[in-house]
Amino acid sequence: MSIEHEHYTTTVQLPPPADLLRAFVGQEHADSWPHAVLTAAAHLADAHRRRELATATQRAEIDAERDTYIARINAWVAAHVAHRTGASLHTESLGAVIDRLAAKWVAAQGALRTEQNETAPRQWADRTHLLWCRLAELTDGYRDLVTDVTEHRRRLPVW
Repeated sequence: MSIEHEHYTTTVQLPPPADLLRAFVGQEHADSWPHAVLTAAAHLADAHRRRELATATQRAEIDAERDTYIARINAWVAAHVAHRTGASLHTESLGAVIDRLAAKWVAAQGALRTEQNETAPRQWADRTHLLWCRLAELTDGYRDLVTDVTEHRRRLPVW
């Protein structure tokens, strides 16, 4: 089934990586972000932050909450992103990609806080560096994905 481009807003409206990272930082203002994807991203970062200290029962509830925000991002994609027939299909939904970015952001922030503790062992610095490198790689991958979707070389799954 082909999707007509004129029924969709321009794909350029996918938030750039810098905006996502700002949303992860500003989760206390999650509902005031000007983009539905950024609002959901802020909530995902908050959910990952809360999950770190949660009990098993609370984690299950938080994971269900994460699923809701992932679904909201995917619904936004389905309603607003033009999909070019014949473009390569990305292996993950945009919601799943942003959820992974939020998880890495929270892990990298936590490692940085731990490393700043003067009693932290040297291996924490190595772990912190590794987590920030992985976050940077994911951020670059997200930027490439946005570029590929915008230029109609890749399409996002809309389940």
